[in-house]
Amino acid sequence: MTTLVERYKKLKEEQYQLLNPDSEVKFWQMEAARLRQQLQHLHECHRQLMGQELSGLSVKELQNLENQLEMSLKGIRVKKDQILIDEIRELNRKGDLMHQENRDMHKKVNLTGRENTELQYKVYGTSDVTQASSCYISYNTSDAHDLHSPMNLQLSQPRPENSGKSAKVTKLGLQLQ
Repeated sequence: MTTLVERYKKLKEEQYQLLNPDSEVKFWQMEAARLRQQLQHLHECHRQLMGQELSGLSVKELQNLENQLEMSLKGIRVKKDQILIDEIRELNRKGDLMHQENRDMHKKVNLTGRENTELQYKVYGTSDVTQASSCYISYNTSDAHDLHSPMNLQLSQPRPENSGKSAKVTKLGLQLQ
């Protein structure tokens, strides 16, 4: 009922202001005073929420303030927890992608090693194993299941012994290009 009366008074004031310019100035002055009072009340509430100027409050007002702060903290904690959960999910997703990429690269290294061994066999044959072992990329696969172990790659140059074998190496180089 009171809101209805207030709306009626406000509507009546607005109609009266349209008819009288002096009352319009008075209306804006009252509006400015009301806004100043509202701003002052908001500043007071803010100071109380920050823990200042609490001496004039009753026990019930302090309890209400405490409940309001607890509800605000609860909302903040929920938001923080949600952000952390989202970040953890994203990091787990990135970790899974990196783990998969690491597995794929490990497979490629193994495939390259097998191809290299096959090329050594084609170039040097089975008779000269020491010659063949000096022309490959060595890699450490002591624990093939440990994807986090470091791999050591090393490239060695072949040692040509006679002209027949060096011709094969040259010929192989031309075929690969």
